[in-house]
Amino acid sequence: MPILYKQKGRLSAKEQSAARLENFRKEVSTDCHTIPLEELCNRFDTDPVAGLTPAKAKEVLLLTGPNSLTPSKKKSQIIKYIETLFHGFSALLWIGALLCYISVLIQYLHSDKRKMDMDNVVLGAVLIVVVIATGSFTYYQERKSQTIMDSFARMVPAKATVIRDSTPVTIESRDVVLGDLVDLKFGDRVPADVRIIQCQSLKVDNSPITGESEPQSRSTTSSEDNFLESRNVAFFSTNVVEGTGRGIVIACGDQTVMGRIAGLTARLQPNKTPMAKEFERFMRIISIWAITLGVVLGVTCLILGHSVIKTLLFSIGMIVANVPEGLLATVIVCLTVTAKRMASQNCLIKKLESVETLGCTSVICSDKTGTLTQNRMTVCHVWYNGKVMEIDFNNLRKIPKPPELGFRNLIRCATLCNRAEFVSSDDNKPILQRQVRGDASEGAILKFVEVLNILGKNFKNSNPKLIEIPFSSTTKYQISVHALENKKCLVAMKGAPEVVLERCSSIFHRNETKEMTPDLLQQCNSACLEFAEMGQRVLGFCDLQLDDSYNPNSKFTVDPANFPQRGLRFLGLIAMIDPPRPQVPDAINRCKTAGIKIAMVTGDHPITAKAIAIKVGIITEGLIHQFTTAQAVRNFKTRYSDPGAVVVHGLVLKELLQEELDDLLFDHPEIVFARTSPTQKLQIVEGYQRLGEIVAVTGDGVNDAPALKKADTGIAMGIAGTEVSQQAADIILMDDNFASIIIGIEEGRRIFDNLKKSITYTLASNVPEILPFLAYAFLGIPLPLGVVAILCIDLLTDMMPAISLAYEKAETDIMLRPPRNPLRDRLVNRKLYFLAYGNLGMLEALGAFLVYFLIMAEFGFMPARLLNIRDDWESYRKLNDSYGRPWTHSQRKVVQNTCSTGVMMSVVVTQWTNLVACKTRVNSILVQGMGNMVLNVSLLVETLLTAILSYTPYMYYLSFYPLSWWWWIYALPFSILLLLYDEYRKWHIRKYPKGWYQRETFY
Repeated sequence: MPILYKQKGRLSAKEQSAARLENFRKEVSTDCHTIPLEELCNRFDTDPVAGLTPAKAKEVLLLTGPNSLTPSKKKSQIIKYIETLFHGFSALLWIGALLCYISVLIQYLHSDKRKMDMDNVVLGAVLIVVVIATGSFTYYQERKSQTIMDSFARMVPAKATVIRDSTPVTIESRDVVLGDLVDLKFGDRVPADVRIIQCQSLKVDNSPITGESEPQSRSTTSSEDNFLESRNVAFFSTNVVEGTGRGIVIACGDQTVMGRIAGLTARLQPNKTPMAKEFERFMRIISIWAITLGVVLGVTCLILGHSVIKTLLFSIGMIVANVPEGLLATVIVCLTVTAKRMASQNCLIKKLESVETLGCTSVICSDKTGTLTQNRMTVCHVWYNGKVMEIDFNNLRKIPKPPELGFRNLIRCATLCNRAEFVSSDDNKPILQRQVRGDASEGAILKFVEVLNILGKNFKNSNPKLIEIPFSSTTKYQISVHALENKKCLVAMKGAPEVVLERCSSIFHRNETKEMTPDLLQQCNSACLEFAEMGQRVLGFCDLQLDDSYNPNSKFTVDPANFPQRGLRFLGLIAMIDPPRPQVPDAINRCKTAGIKIAMVTGDHPITAKAIAIKVGIITEGLIHQFTTAQAVRNFKTRYSDPGAVVVHGLVLKELLQEELDDLLFDHPEIVFARTSPTQKLQIVEGYQRLGEIVAVTGDGVNDAPALKKADTGIAMGIAGTEVSQQAADIILMDDNFASIIIGIEEGRRIFDNLKKSITYTLASNVPEILPFLAYAFLGIPLPLGVVAILCIDLLTDMMPAISLAYEKAETDIMLRPPRNPLRDRLVNRKLYFLAYGNLGMLEALGAFLVYFLIMAEFGFMPARLLNIRDDWESYRKLNDSYGRPWTHSQRKVVQNTCSTGVMMSVVVTQWTNLVACKTRVNSILVQGMGNMVLNVSLLVETLLTAILSYTPYMYYLSFYPLSWWWWIYALPFSILLLLYDEYRKWHIRKYPKGWYQRETFY
């Protein structure tokens, strides 16, 4: 029953949305297509001839509301933008900026000269700029994927023709109501869910709703209890592609099948991506680590007798020093680089985090039509003269030339009895690429006979059609009479094999016409059954040359037919299928090698789905179970020890409990779901997610939209995909090719590995940034590394090298590993922290302190003189060096900033080899090589940037001073030591796979 408008006011907007979501999740349950017509008319108070009266239509419209889709509550773009700015890791940077300004305020209030701490002012401003820049970029990237309901709305027809009080009236489709009598014709878009009560050769394109690739014939009788499969129903927003008809509206707006899909898709909340979860976890760890260090430092400072204000400043400084300012920008740019690389290989990324999510996919729920297959019917087998010929369009040379008479007769009939024709604008294209106007099966036959070119190009024109009875779902055949060049007449018929055979009394067999014996009939039926079991669509062909009483000038009539329609001669069978894409079997094999399960989820027939699944390798050879009842699923475990592969009908899913569905998904690695509804596709995705799987879903129709939205990664088709599916998806395959997904998976795994390397590289430089501050606090030495220098390391010199690791080639075993477990295989783990902070970072820090103390010594301040000198150093009094020479405050500032520049240079020099070391996790650099040219250039760029900061005039405004050339050499031993140490570590891991280095440092 429709939802009444008066009831809406009783619930809050949030409650209404939740209630609608639960309602949309339910399968369509109605008897409007099965009850007698008289009962239907009584139910809706309508007339099958006159339709509704205008007054009644107005009354119903006031009661049920307009025939439109109710939009979900939209969030303001400003709110979305603000959420992006404060989402995940960005929140940590905001906290860092806030602490900077708190520190500035405290120092300003407690400073004798009320002097502003410009270093922290700059640091806070830079953090805010980083957050706004990365947030704005992310918002821009994802904004275009927020218009799902708009794309549904564009599918709604603007006008509809209804019969009101026996008069045809064209009205706005939003004014169509329950019980309206709707007039349908070729080219119309169905304005609501309609039960057909009159039709003539009516066909509709149901592909957006059910996924069926061919137009579906409609009739006035119910063919199925299942509403979605019944032939007497036309669905809201589907197109009429042939014929005419009338029907009574049985559902409007949100209650239509399309409306339910739209409502479900718009209100579903997708799961957080694994990458988003990783960033939240990383943020928690960094926050806890930074706060812990800050608290420990603060307590220690108080114990050592520092004032509360100074202790607070030290604690804030330590917390801020632990914030990796450049990491967020590095990750965003790395993901963007990978997204662009995938776009060049026909994978368009709409949501950056989906790049990595695809890499950890463990289950792919794939649609069949257009993804695994080519979405075009193609002739694959021909049966004539009692034998089967397999058709391979890449190798037609095996067809005998000249062709056998039986084959020629079959091709003649297939050519003449065909209404399809090529679109004239495609004349210059190859035959197989030309567009066809007409039925998909007839188009396949037209291309087949044209490629063969056995009869000549003008054969059809030379043997014109005199009369024709078109194909209909009632008769299941098409018959036509043609004038032959020899002035004779030929009857040609094609149709369902059982119908054609029933009208034949003879057969052309072994190059002669013979009587149709029971044995020959059995051969024909066996061939039909064999093709049908392979999921192929089969058409039978027969002909009859008329005697001399008929000639091209005879007046032929259809009603009644005045030419023979029985006693015909059977010629053979042509079988067609939507063939698999040639790259798909290899792609699926690679998926299985990579530990990824593939499940086919299609609206097509189980036999066709199983046949394609076997061809592409989703189902491998072995035991195949076909479940037709829920009880069969429940009894399965007790009867079979080998799970094998299974084919499950959508009607079975309807009856299964959630736990039973989960067991089914868990027990069977090879599974095909056929005749599934949009809700069932969603249930399958949610079932796999409950099992802890990372699910990718492919689809091209409106019916796929809910599953695409709910999946961890939704993958839509770029060519055949509807706008709705593309809006709901995270990734669009621009070539509609399943094989492109493999490229995406490999890239996703590659970027996860490379992000780990980038993070290791970035975190290692945190140690020579943090330890100088600790030495400043505990040892009382002048600050070795200033805030501006830290910013230049994090956001300038380190940025390009960290990003360059995104270009590093994948390790050789990347597609041989199982998918990563998001609960166990973390982006940042204890081993990575230990390697970055406890190994590589320590070596960098040693080099930094050596450079600091050596430069200070050259200025006259020996290490012993520097201890506990901090307060005197920062005062405005003169201070003597180790040789007794006095230094003013401004002179000491120059020395300190020169040392800070030197320490920054030292970090850059040790980061050279750290970058090379981070190229691999276990392989030697001698094996990996230096083929990453972006990385090689980045080494030069960071060195050049350091030189610019040091040697460019007026850089002292940023606290940078020129360095003597030999100071660069001081850090080189530690840089070389770092590389040698890391090579030894990797050698030890390769040599002793269970050794200490493997356990503690292999991240």
